[in-house]
Amino acid sequence: MTNKIKVVFFGTPKIALKSLEYLINSDKFEVMAVVTQPDKPAGRGHKLTMSPIKQCALENNLPVFQPKSIRKEPEIQAELKKLEPDFFVTFAFGQILSQEVLDIPKYETINLHASLLPRYRGANPLQRAIINGDKKTGICTMITELGLDCGDVCMREPIEIPDTLNCVQLFDIVSEKSPEMIEKTLVGLVDKTLTPEKQCEDGVCMANKLAKEECKIDWTRSAQEIHNLVRGIYQCPSAYFMFNDKIIKVLETRVETGKGNAGEFINITKQGVEVACGEGSLLLMKVKPEGKGEMPARDWYNGVKKKWFQKELEVQLLLMRILKMR
Repeated sequence: MTNKIKVVFFGTPKIALKSLEYLINSDKFEVMAVVTQPDKPAGRGHKLTMSPIKQCALENNLPVFQPKSIRKEPEIQAELKKLEPDFFVTFAFGQILSQEVLDIPKYETINLHASLLPRYRGANPLQRAIINGDKKTGICTMITELGLDCGDVCMREPIEIPDTLNCVQLFDIVSEKSPEMIEKTLVGLVDKTLTPEKQCEDGVCMANKLAKEECKIDWTRSAQEIHNLVRGIYQCPSAYFMFNDKIIKVLETRVETGKGNAGEFINITKQGVEVACGEGSLLLMKVKPEGKGEMPARDWYNGVKKKWFQKELEVQLLLMRILKMR
């Protein structure tokens, strides 16, 4: 390979950022343009905010395209054709590409997918892997086809999932490992040293989008299942339970063997607050009460307990005053 490989990069969130930066700084590639999602309102002020991928592109003086739906915007498709790219590289872009778009690059459209395909096709593969208690996941590069994550796999690399790992930490691992795999895939396809393999349809399962109802903790489930849920949606958007009509987000837990009625606080230790589950118990170590910042679960519980005693004392004093008046 003598000439630089010409690439158009499609991506949106932070997880794809290191891959774009790697391609920009490599002497093997020329990033012709970046395609990302339109700016979206964010924060309390709902100020329009650009994606991390757009910000990186602008910092490197790259053309940026932000279609609402690239399938329905022939003007942008025409501009991409003029660039005569060798490859499109997609990584967490957030839109489905049409055949007209897939046909633009000289070689292929390559997608970085965060699972060991055919397992976990779809939108939330990393979170689903943790929620389901998988001990291993991985990353794949694949040739994009019209179906959902069904194209031939170019490369794959497994990633272990320890019982303490949460989804944000797993995102970081995937982000670190992805650039080198993308490079090897593109170079291998150009040099014809890489032969993509068809996916085995027998192992297909989907990673559907998370529903709001899934985030609420059901204490009748096993402690391990709830622990996996907490890790799988850590800050994205976080598992929670209701206490005194307030949302209590749960950020860090540990599986224990205590017994009691599901949802009952059965022990308070230096490490946290132990709650009985349908099977075993769960030690709440870090929480985020509604309207407050993150804190040790023990501090939250002690604060709630103190307020309860204060209210009880106020009630008792009021009763005493009423009795004296009589």
